[in-house]
Amino acid sequence: MKRSNILILGCILAGTVFLSALGMWQVQRLQWKEALIAEVEARRLSEPVSLDEMEIRWSNEQDVDYWPVSVTGNFDHSAEQYFYTTHKGRVGWNIYTPMTLADGRTIFVNRGFVPNELRSPQLREAGQVAGEVELTGLARNPLSEKPNRFIPDNDIEENIFYWKDMGQMALSARLEADSLVPFFVDANESAMSGNWPQGGTTLISFPNNHLQYAITWFGLALALVGVGGYFLYSINYRNRT
Repeated sequence: MKRSNILILGCILAGTVFLSALGMWQVQRLQWKEALIAEVEARRLSEPVSLDEMEIRWSNEQDVDYWPVSVTGNFDHSAEQYFYTTHKGRVGWNIYTPMTLADGRTIFVNRGFVPNELRSPQLREAGQVAGEVELTGLARNPLSEKPNRFIPDNDIEENIFYWKDMGQMALSARLEADSLVPFFVDANESAMSGNWPQGGTTLISFPNNHLQYAITWFGLALALVGVGGYFLYSINYRNRT
């Protein structure tokens, strides 16, 4: 076999190995993603636990995302924090309200969505519940940094948040960081009083395109073998004739 043919064959083999490795990586990612989705779904459907139990879980695992939890306390509506979002095609805000607990500490509760025109609390007084409130929701982990560079910076002076920085939210609400429960709670639909905010807006969505990616990489590997093999066959056939 000519040296040029050997070089071509080597490139075909190297490309096939590389593309197949990418396909195998996507298979592994698929297995990981499916396990993650199953775990989150199992968490979401589990029975709610007390805040004390959830804090123990946080202390042990530093992860309470999507576990149902029950909390009881009094809302401080004067310290609402506004998280920019969209819901069912409408632009608006998730209302994060500090809830004072019986022991004097505070937990941020995402009470749900209000459209942009109802951001002002005076326009939704029916939902500004007074007195002790008991609600159930999903615990959510805090974020240690901005998820990506495309998200705008939070504007503390205007009380506008684009990502959940608990320290900045505490500063905006004039709360002592040491008195905060170290995770959030997203209230469920049953926590809604009046029309707004609308609870139960937690988005649980994990894009899972790894199977398509794996098929693509394996398909390219197979195509490379086919095209490369035919190319080498054509060269050798012409040389023989």
